[in-house]
Parts: sequence; structure tokens; C-alpha cells
Amino acid sequence: MGETKPFEISKRAVWEAYLRVKENRGAAGVDRQSLEDFEQDRANNLYKLWNRLASGSYFPPPVLVVEIPKAKGGTRRLGVPTVADRIAQTVVTQAFEPCVEPYFHRDSYGYRAGQSALQAIGVTRDRCWRYGYLLEFDIKGLFDAIDHTLLLRAVDKHTDCRWVRLYIERWLKAPFQQRDGTLIERDRGTPQGGCVTPPTIERTSYWNFHRASSANA
Repeated sequence: MGETKPFEISKRAVWEAYLRVKENRGAAGVDRQSLEDFEQDRANNLYKLWNRLASGSYFPPPVLVVEIPKAKGGTRRLGVPTVADRIAQTVVTQAFEPCVEPYFHRDSYGYRAGQSALQAIGVTRDRCWRYGYLLEFDIKGLFDAIDHTLLLRAVDKHTDCRWVRLYIERWLKAPFQQRDGTLIERDRGTPQGGCVTPPTIERTSYWNFHRASSANA
């Protein structure tokens, strides 16, 4: 007899998420546990993570804040999840990504499987020979200011999976932890550096634009 859990999250899904995290490597989070440390008790660690995810009792730990200097001055705030949390985020990403992938613009290269910055540069270079102008724009502070309620409405638009929405909401609310241990509570924004939040943000941006365009049509 198998174990019955409220959410249908398979052990294979957790295993495949672990393999992706292992391939991508990454730094330790607030628990200071490296990937090598995690692997010393891998079977038990993965089982505990699966058990908590499938039972609905998984709550993400704080996200370690790292300030990265920008080329034009100032810093960019990156969040470093723990190894276990990166695996959990990847489990959700694997379930949610297929729901939103068909809605990406063909020229969207950020945070997409099989797409890269080098491909974007190649397309840009090709078009430079065909057009006499370049338009560049950026949404200032998007990651820092995104509205959680609006973002979750976007998630609801693309999936009815309860545990996908539940865990995305918990990640949005997880506090930042600075190097000195100080916790920063969050009521908006999402840290760059996680496995699940960047694609969710990009889908929200598209959804907002689509709604605004429809309203003005």
C-alpha cells in the first residue's frame, strides 16, 4: 500500500527536481548547507522534503539576501534559497511551467527552458542589419514591487492545481534574511535567484499587459 497524501506529488518528481538542482549547482542558503552536505544524507533529505510537500506542511525557510553590484551603479538584491528549498521550487516549476509556456512571446528568452541570452543576442544581431533603430526599455523595480495579489491572480488564471498556488504564495511571503541574521518581512516583490519566481513574474507581466490592452481596445 502506498502512502496517501493530500497532494499528488510523486517521489519521482522530487527526484527529478533534485537532479536539476544538482546540475545547476548554486550556493548555500540560510542553513549554510551546501549541495555536498545535502547529499551526505540524500535519501532521507529527499524523503522528508517529499513528505512535507505532499502533505501540505512544507514552509520555506527565509531567503538569504546577497547584494550584487550593478554595472551602472547601485546594487541588485538577489535571494539565495536553501538547497532543499531550490528542490521544492523546482518541483513546482516542473508542474507549472507547461501551463504557461504556450503563452510566452516568441521573442521571450528569459527564464525559459531551451532559451538563452546568447540566442537573444543572435536574434538582435540579425535584426540590426534589417532595422535602423533600437528601442530599449525596462520596468524599474519590477521584482521588488510586484503586487502579490495580482501575481497570484495570474497563477490562478493558468492553473487550478491547489498545491502549486499554495507553495507559490508561501514563497512570496518568505522573509529575507541578511548576513547578520536580521529578518526582513515582505508584503510585495519577489527575490531574483529562486527557481520558481522569475517565470511567474514574467507571466504576470504578460497578463497585466494583455488585460490593459483588452480594456483599452
